[in-house]
Amino acid sequence: MGNGQSTTNASTVSRGAEARRRINIQQMQNVLLIWLDSNIDETNDNCQNTITKLRCAVNDINTFTDGDQCLEFIQTMVDNKVCMMISGSLGQHIVPRVHNMCQVDSIFIFCSNRKQHEQWITDWPKIKGVFTDIKPICEALKDAAHQCEQNAIPMSFVGTNKKLDQLDPSFMYTQIIKEIMLTITFKQNHIQDYFNYCRDVFANNGKELKNIQQLKRGYHKKTPIYWYTCQMFLYPMLNRALRLMDGDIITQMGFFIGDLHRQIEQLHKEQYAGTTAADTFTVYRGQGLSTGDFKKMSKIKGGLISFNNFLSTSTVRKVSLGFAQNATINPDQVGVLFIMKIDPALSTTPFASIAGISDFQKEEEVLFSMHSVFRIQDIKQMGGNNRLYEVNLVLTADSDPELNRLTEYIREESYPDSEGWYRLGLVLWKMGQFDKAEDIYQVLLDQRRNDRDKATIYGQLGIIQDDLGKYEEALRFYEKALAIRHKTLSPNDPDLAASYNNIGVVHKQMSNYPEALSSYEKALEIRQQSLPPTHPDLAASYDNIGLAYENMNNYPKARIFYKHAMQIGEQSLPSSHPQLQKFRNNLELVKNK
Repeated sequence: MGNGQSTTNASTVSRGAEARRRINIQQMQNVLLIWLDSNIDETNDNCQNTITKLRCAVNDINTFTDGDQCLEFIQTMVDNKVCMMISGSLGQHIVPRVHNMCQVDSIFIFCSNRKQHEQWITDWPKIKGVFTDIKPICEALKDAAHQCEQNAIPMSFVGTNKKLDQLDPSFMYTQIIKEIMLTITFKQNHIQDYFNYCRDVFANNGKELKNIQQLKRGYHKKTPIYWYTCQMFLYPMLNRALRLMDGDIITQMGFFIGDLHRQIEQLHKEQYAGTTAADTFTVYRGQGLSTGDFKKMSKIKGGLISFNNFLSTSTVRKVSLGFAQNATINPDQVGVLFIMKIDPALSTTPFASIAGISDFQKEEEVLFSMHSVFRIQDIKQMGGNNRLYEVNLVLTADSDPELNRLTEYIREESYPDSEGWYRLGLVLWKMGQFDKAEDIYQVLLDQRRNDRDKATIYGQLGIIQDDLGKYEEALRFYEKALAIRHKTLSPNDPDLAASYNNIGVVHKQMSNYPEALSSYEKALEIRQQSLPPTHPDLAASYDNIGLAYENMNNYPKARIFYKHAMQIGEQSLPSSHPQLQKFRNNLELVKNK
C-alpha cells in the first residue's frame, strides 16, 4: 500500500469517512508512527499483526513503501511529533533526509541484520537503536511516546512589560474556557456523545475500543484522577486539545475537565486546610522544550509562565530529572528541570497529592488544575551542560498585582455578561473556531423557547456566517432575528437598531449599497430616539451612512455624515481611540473628492 493512508481496511468504510477518521485520530495523541519499508503488504497477516502490536504504543500508524511519499507526508505535519520505524535497506538513504526535521522525534531501524547497520547509526542521535524483533520496538516506542507527551504540555509566557492587548491567546483562552466549563451543567448525554465520538475514531483499534467500554462502564465508579492517569487515550487527547486550543475536543471533554478540577479542588481543601507559609514545599517537573520555546522563556525571567493543562509534578527530584536528561538526546530540544516552590496558603490554583489515587502508584505525584501560573525566578545551566537547565518557579498568589491585572483584562475581553454555553460560543467565535461555535448555537436554538434568546442566537449565527463570507446565509439569520425583535420589542429598542445595522453591513459587503443605506438609516432613526445625542453608537451609524454614500460616489453626502460621526466621537471617545481615528480618516479621504 504505502501511500500514507490509515491502516484501516478500505473496503469497509467510504473514503470520506476514512479521511475524517485519519484527521480525527491525529487529535488523540501528540505523536504518530510512520513505518517505512518497501516490503509492507497490509493484506499480509504478519504485517497486520505487526500493526496491531504497534498500536499498543501509538494509535496513529502510517505505512509507506516509498521514501519520497513518506517525506512529503512528514512535511505536512505541523502539530504532531513523528516516530519512525524504517527498514535497514531504506534507513541509510532516508535517515540523512529526515533526521534534522523538527517534526521527527525518534527513529527505530527494523531489520534482520543488526551488525550491518549498527555502525552507521552512531552519527544520528535520533536513532534509538537497531531492532530485529517487534516487541522491543514496541517497548521503546511506548517510552518515546510518553516522553513526547511529557514535552508537549501547553504553556504560555508573559513578560513583565507585556502590553495587555498583545497577550498570548492561549494564556487568555485556557483561563476563560476553564471558567466557562465550571459553570456548565453537563448531562449524561454529553458524556455519551463523547464515548460515541471516541468509538467512531477508534473503530479499528481493538485495544482502545476495550478502553472506551471500560471507561463507559466505570466512569462514575472510579475517580476522574484515576481515569486521567490511566494509560489510555484520555490524557494525550486532552493534553493535545488544550495545547492547540481545539474547541471541538475541549467542548466534547468539558464534562471531564469540570469533574477533574472539582476532585483536585476537594482534595486540596482536605489536604491543605489550615496551612501556613511554614508549610511551603517543592515539586519538580522534567521535560524537553523546543529551542524556540526555551529562548522565549529565557527572555522573560521575572515574568510569568502558565501551564495550560492539568500539570503533573513529582515530589521526587530524581524522577523529574530523568525526563529532563532524556530530552537532551534530541538535538531539537533543551532539557529543563522545573523546580517549583509552593506555598499552599497563597496559591491561586488548586493542587493535590494523588499518591494512592493515580493509576501510577509508584510516583509521588502532585497534580495541579488547569492553567496554573508561576513566576520565573531563575534559569541556571546544570553541570556545565548547555542543553540542560534548571528553572526555579514560584506559584503565584491571589495577591499578585500583575496576575490580577491580567485576569481582569481577560475577563473583560471575553464576554463577562454572557454565561455557560452562550459565553463558550462567543469565545470560540473569537478564537476563529466558527464551525464549533455554530454547532453550539444550533443546539441552543433547538433548546430555547424564549423569543428574545432565539433572536440573540440568530444574530450570533449571522455574525459567524458573515465572518465566513457566506453573506446570503448571514442575511437569512439576521432577518430572522429582526423579525422576532419586531414582534417582541418596542419600536425604538436598541436591539432593533443592532439588527438593522448588521443587515446593512452584509449588504455593503455584497456591494448592495442602496440596501445597505436603507438599513443604516433605519438603525440611525432608532438610535436617535433611544440613545443620548453623544452616544458612540450614533457616531457609528453616521459613519456607516457616510460609507454607503461614498460607495455610491455621493461624496458631498458622505462628507456630511462623516463630519457628524467625527463630532460625536470627539465628545464621547478618548482622543486616542481607534474608532475616532477611523472617523477622522474617513472624512479626510473624501474632503477633496
